[in-house]
Amino acid sequence: MQTKERADIGVFGGSGFYSLIENAREVEVETPYGSPSDAFALGEIAGKKVAFLPRHGKAHRIPPHMINYRANMWAMKSLGVKRIIGPTACGSLTKKVEPGSMVVADQVVDRTTGRIDTFYDGPVTTHVSFADPYCPQLRPIAIEALKSLNINTHEHGTIVVVQGPRFSTRSESKWFASAGWEVINMTQYPECYLARELEMCYVNISLITDYDVGLEGLEGPPVSHHEVIEVFNRNNARVKGAISRIVEKIDVNGTCGCQSALQGARA
Repeated sequence: MQTKERADIGVFGGSGFYSLIENAREVEVETPYGSPSDAFALGEIAGKKVAFLPRHGKAHRIPPHMINYRANMWAMKSLGVKRIIGPTACGSLTKKVEPGSMVVADQVVDRTTGRIDTFYDGPVTTHVSFADPYCPQLRPIAIEALKSLNINTHEHGTIVVVQGPRFSTRSESKWFASAGWEVINMTQYPECYLARELEMCYVNISLITDYDVGLEGLEGPPVSHHEVIEVFNRNNARVKGAISRIVEKIDVNGTCGCQSALQGARA
């Protein structure tokens, strides 16, 4: 699993977010699960070694349901990464979570179909606990970092992950909102779970680009992918600033329960 290249912290880039590290060097990483979404950009932020990968590829050529999530996560692990920051472009399912704000999610609901979502296909059966999907040490760091930059930050939120590439119908959106879920996205699952299987800490930052189509009282024209990218592009500087601040605060030598997730997972 090891390569000669090393990094302490990994960052996935989402829609509209294809670069992070200045003067980075590109590194190709091979995995038993095929090719990752693109070459990795390796460099330093706040004196720490960071690996960056655009999960859709640099030209946004890979739709959410076709991303090789296992290859992406395995490659991060092979670089030595123990902590991952996963920013995503998301829609809001509630009026209180406004476009332009950011949510540090604490729960996820999987509504995808057919995605390969485990490294453990046997012969040893492995059941990894996922009751609390996001790292309890990274979440407070992310919240503090966002607030320090005067970003409108929601400290809790559930992401419902839909298959894509299509957006939800109005009825589906109303259903998700009625369940009390706050955020909708197409890429958080299985990415966050695969990190847990490899005993890596993972935190999500959801940049809210729009209100979803079924939100009561806001039944306007449906959002387009172009509009989502436009909003994300306008907020790129804020996202990069937030990630830099989080990286600065992370203790790369710290320990966490995420890093022992396989204990008790096997008979």
